[in-house]
Amino acid sequence: MKEKYIKIKNLSISENLANFINKELLPGTKINKDRFWNGFDKCVHELAPKNTKLLQKRERLQKAIDTLHIDKRNDKLNLKKYTKFLTKIGYLKKPGPNFKIKTKNIDKEISSVCGPQLVCPVSNARFLLNAANARWVSLYDSLYGTDIIPETNGAVKGKTYNPIRGKKVIEYARNLLDKFVPLRENSWKDLDKIPKVINNKLDLKLKNSNQFVGYNKKLNKISSLLFVNNNLHIDILFDQDGKMEINNPQGNQDKIKIHDIFLESAISTICDHEDSVAAVDAEDKVLGYRNWLGLMKGNLKVEFVKNGKKKSRKLNSDRNYISKKGKNIKLHGRSLLLNRNVGLLMTNPAILLKDGSECPEGMLDAFITSMACIHDFKRKGNSRVNSIYIVKPKMHGPEECAFTNLIFEKVEKVLNLKKYTIKVGIMDEERRTSVNLKECIRALKNRVCFINTGFLDRTGDEIHTSMEVGPMIKKGDMKSSKWISAYENNNVDVGLECGFSGKCQIGKGMWAMPDLMNEMMKQKISHPLAGANCAWVPSPTAAALHSLHYHEVNVFEKQKELSKRKPAKLSDLLSIPVAKKPNWSIDEITKELKNNAQGILGYVVRWVDQSVGCSKVPDINGTGLMEDRATCRISSQHIANWLHHGICSKKHVLEIMKKMAKVVDNQNLKDPSMKGHSPYVPMSDNFSKSTAFKAACELVFHGKTQPSGYTEPILHLNRLLKKN
Repeated sequence: MKEKYIKIKNLSISENLANFINKELLPGTKINKDRFWNGFDKCVHELAPKNTKLLQKRERLQKAIDTLHIDKRNDKLNLKKYTKFLTKIGYLKKPGPNFKIKTKNIDKEISSVCGPQLVCPVSNARFLLNAANARWVSLYDSLYGTDIIPETNGAVKGKTYNPIRGKKVIEYARNLLDKFVPLRENSWKDLDKIPKVINNKLDLKLKNSNQFVGYNKKLNKISSLLFVNNNLHIDILFDQDGKMEINNPQGNQDKIKIHDIFLESAISTICDHEDSVAAVDAEDKVLGYRNWLGLMKGNLKVEFVKNGKKKSRKLNSDRNYISKKGKNIKLHGRSLLLNRNVGLLMTNPAILLKDGSECPEGMLDAFITSMACIHDFKRKGNSRVNSIYIVKPKMHGPEECAFTNLIFEKVEKVLNLKKYTIKVGIMDEERRTSVNLKECIRALKNRVCFINTGFLDRTGDEIHTSMEVGPMIKKGDMKSSKWISAYENNNVDVGLECGFSGKCQIGKGMWAMPDLMNEMMKQKISHPLAGANCAWVPSPTAAALHSLHYHEVNVFEKQKELSKRKPAKLSDLLSIPVAKKPNWSIDEITKELKNNAQGILGYVVRWVDQSVGCSKVPDINGTGLMEDRATCRISSQHIANWLHHGICSKKHVLEIMKKMAKVVDNQNLKDPSMKGHSPYVPMSDNFSKSTAFKAACELVFHGKTQPSGYTEPILHLNRLLKKN
């Protein structure tokens, strides 16, 4: 569908976007149309050339690095000389004096509460509401519905409630209460009557009486007891009126009538305009902007059909309790919402500049998402301190961080916001940012609200940056390579050195297997143990379960310990994961290629054909993996690297891509989650006519020439071709 444009100032604006801004976004902000469009017009024309120069610098630095590695291909890499070279060309900056961040007005969810963080595509209203409401999640549902409770000895999930499984849920939950809210003498398992609160005093003897925060009563009977551990709340709900017995034929199995335990779970949520969405034009951008505006106004609602029944969803209210002093307590009912804008690379046809070029998409995001937050300032439904939290991805080094600071300064002036209202999350996912992290933080020291690590994008950039060194080790071996552990430690080390503890978040990456919760519980405790205030999870259920790790680990105490260790070495961070003497068999190579091809095709066909930017895609073994552009980037760059160094041939890769396309087609045709989208068109019916298959092949065969190895240029082009 061809865009219809209207002329405002020096801009040609999609009619769809202009109407959204003028009729939905601006009213109620005290910013009139003239002020907004005059300011936007001036800023974007001033900043777009600076944006272009920064992208050109990326290309110059990459070319210099490629040339070095080509010239020294037969020589062993000398890290000292390599470091000097990177400093000489301006890739590596000399660290300045020590400093502490100066960010002010930070909500407690970022400064003082450690817990899970959700990432949710901003284009899906239902998912957004689920994520925002995942601040409080049922522990019982999270245990009952996942593999945390094994389906053995009659404890199968089934289609109706299974009391055998229910009993195991109760036992598991009692053990957690004993661990996180211990009684002085007894066990929670031994209680045979419902606890009472008389004159605001709880008749349970806790090891730590300060853990009891408050309660609720219904018909003068206790309906809930509220406790706290490591700044996270635990709400125990009681079924004193017998409603459970009406809804459940088996009755309430619990002898003290606990019918659920609600855990404070997703403390913060990133509403994502970037890697988890497929937004290529004004229509797509307005969909995301409108959803974000609905969250900020508090009126986002969605209706849908589930199991043949109509349902609706809206934002949860705050939670009210009576304190042990008899006063009212109000706890935030929703996750604190951050907004991830796009990076510097992409432009969007939603707005054309005076020379006919497309507007840098990141600047458009900055103005629109910030403007929407003004609506929240009146109601304080999200930030209670009138701050705006914007996560900025794919920044390469301190200059680009300084440019981000400049963009937000301009936005604040146009929108009449106080300086530093807009806080910035730095995604430490590009190599030039990792090795210069301290200076990146310095450039945003008055705005920074979090830093985090992202294995997938960071690995994709590692491969692309060092493309000419040689063939990279297998993708699965990357997590045990020297640079990865240095990267993960460096992020925490630098954050603590710059004063993040108790002020801003230090985060870790995603658990990508939403069905394997038992395995997540074994592995993901490593994140709080590593000093991370938050770590990404793929669902509200995963958030509830991962929150248990933060009950177990006091992150702030852990950060004190970690601040005393020796910092990660730059030499380790710069080590390149190249295979020294690759002697892989044909079978090993084919298996690696199949695994990569499966992920690429499974993701790309949904992105290009269905406009799905993130979904659970079955891998080669049928395990559902959360795939987004970061996973696609690493897989496509890995094959491109092996092609470049002759580990495999183009013919071999193309054969595998065709074979795996058939596998992906069969998986998608059987996948119930594909219902509700436009009819699935198999790639394997006609490879030459499948836009999705051709796009997937382009990501691989042209991967070496893509800017920083990013997937966006090819995906956007092919999605636009598919739409039009």
